[in-house]
Amino acid sequence: MKKIFAMLAAFACAAVFSACNDQKAEQSTADESLNKVKAAGEFVLGLDDSFPPMGFRDKDNNIVGFDIDLATEVCARLGVKLKTQPISWDAKEQELNTGKIDCIWNGMSVDSARAAAMNLSDAYLTNRMIFTVKDKALTKLEALKGKKIAVQNGSTAQKLLDASEAGKAAKEIVPFDDNQTALMDLDKGGVDAVFLDEIVAKYWIVENAKDYIVLEEGLSDEVYAVGFRKNDKALRNAVNSTLAAMKADGKFDEIYAKWFGK
Repeated sequence: MKKIFAMLAAFACAAVFSACNDQKAEQSTADESLNKVKAAGEFVLGLDDSFPPMGFRDKDNNIVGFDIDLATEVCARLGVKLKTQPISWDAKEQELNTGKIDCIWNGMSVDSARAAAMNLSDAYLTNRMIFTVKDKALTKLEALKGKKIAVQNGSTAQKLLDASEAGKAAKEIVPFDDNQTALMDLDKGGVDAVFLDEIVAKYWIVENAKDYIVLEEGLSDEVYAVGFRKNDKALRNAVNSTLAAMKADGKFDEIYAKWFGK
């Protein structure tokens, strides 16, 4: 009997020791993402700074935009300052995972690859992927057969276009570093169409007083989200809850109306 009690006591001690070790391991891997941002006093936002109206440079070279206004308000409510960090959009995941930025917040479309690579926020805006053209004769999607179509390199638009019938029927898919450069090439006649976000296309057309056509036939609807590192759940949750509060108290709608109207 004494031997049995001794064995039970040993098992109990082992269980306690194991539980303590598990607790220490959990503490050592605790998610400090939000605390780190608050300790640093700044939230570093990675963006393609040529993506109006989400994030871009104004005439005075300041980075402005709808996403910038949203993030500025989120930071004010979290008690930190916003720092905008331009990055290469094609290398955004690397920039995030090396710790150079705290998030990717720049009209980033959600797809399965990004959901696997990042910890995404709740969707905060809807969008449609469309073709815009300068030539008034190109009013239908089928008219783009044998034409040159521009798209931003590393974007979900590029993946979608590459896999589509419209992309396969094109004479050439021409990648550009950003949508503005692609649209300027359309203006010069270098390409016949640009495939991009409807929000970006319509804003650019109005701002530059261009008489371009946005084809009724797009390829997909999508949503925008903010991307964080996989383990940075605390920071993501804080941004999620703050955006939800902004939608509830009307601040989100106020910022939306500033950039897109009512």
